[in-house]
Amino acid sequence: MALRIVEQAGRTDVGRQRNANEDDFVLAPPFFAVADGMGGAKAGEVASAMATEGFDEERDSGEPAEVQLARILRDANRRIYELAVSDESHRGMGTTLTAAKVTGDEVSIGHVGDSRAYRLRDGDLEQLTKDHSLVAELERSGQITAEAAEHHPQRSIITRALGPEPDVEVDTYTLVGREGDAFLLCSDGLTSMISDDEIASILRSAKSLDEAADALVRAANQSGGKDNITVVLFRLGGAGDDGAPGEDETIAGQLSAADVQSAAALDEPTDPHPEPVALKDAPPDATVVVPPERRPAPAAPRRRRRPRFRTLAKGLLVLALLAGVVGGLYALSRQVYFVGTNDAGLVTLYRGIPYELPLGVELYEEEYPSGMPARAIPARRRERVLDHEWRSREDAVDLIRALERGQLSG
Repeated sequence: MALRIVEQAGRTDVGRQRNANEDDFVLAPPFFAVADGMGGAKAGEVASAMATEGFDEERDSGEPAEVQLARILRDANRRIYELAVSDESHRGMGTTLTAAKVTGDEVSIGHVGDSRAYRLRDGDLEQLTKDHSLVAELERSGQITAEAAEHHPQRSIITRALGPEPDVEVDTYTLVGREGDAFLLCSDGLTSMISDDEIASILRSAKSLDEAADALVRAANQSGGKDNITVVLFRLGGAGDDGAPGEDETIAGQLSAADVQSAAALDEPTDPHPEPVALKDAPPDATVVVPPERRPAPAAPRRRRRPRFRTLAKGLLVLALLAGVVGGLYALSRQVYFVGTNDAGLVTLYRGIPYELPLGVELYEEEYPSGMPARAIPARRRERVLDHEWRSREDAVDLIRALERGQLSG
């Protein structure tokens, strides 16, 4: 099936500890990109802008997508390098660049640096690119563990970028897309602040890519916002992705839409009060009431069934009582809310009561994750906030907003 881009979003934010934003991004289908500049005196801002400008005039050149992306990145590298060596104020500047191009059902990626590309498929998040950084090289060679890499003091040192050298090696990849796939390109201002599990949880829970982009930036800032934060998202869908099956499309159970319509026509309700039937000797249009003497005699009662009837009645009474209890609990679960954490450790608003019935029936459901990691809440407040106290929706939302703004008193 032919695929197309059905949704897209992009955000960039200065963060909480930087004075300027040296990130840039491209949101120009079929091209998407994220650049993270480096260098003093706004040189990083210049480098990232020069890298993303390389997509302005690009069209379908007839080249294979990987070849085209590699050329764009190498051309950007050459321009940035030439400016850096000719202008003292831009000496040493450079930028990462992670870019994607969608061609039919394929997504091709060109990558230099430690910005990243991810794919969310069927709820599972997969990192598609390899970081060109000192710590990533140490981890890949087995010299340090993944846990050590996450907190390594030199994790910001990159080993490959656009600009520092006259030539650059570009990593390229091509993947076959699937309907529903969501792709994320981001700078390390996101991935250095929140984990992949937290990113996946936000993407799974968001109702739209715009909502997801806002939530990702907010979560990175709530975890410290130590760097500029940039995210670009796009989702693939079918060429006619409007949610309604066509006449020849198959749906659940291998039925076509026409089959469903035919079945609906056959399923007309029967008349519960059919017209009376005339007796043999009556005029054709006469309605006759059957006299009592011609009616069938009622069957004699069968005494042996009474005990079974009483047992059944008792069972039905017990079931009715249980149904009443469960119904009452369900009604209550529709009216109250509580604040807890989800599997990724994010502070989350839940609707319902924090209990589970036998057979795994949960009396609560997730409304939305705030994007704020529970570990970011000071320990003295955490237990009080995440106590699963029953609240109105307004109270629960106000509590989460106070947490996000850092206004909750100790």
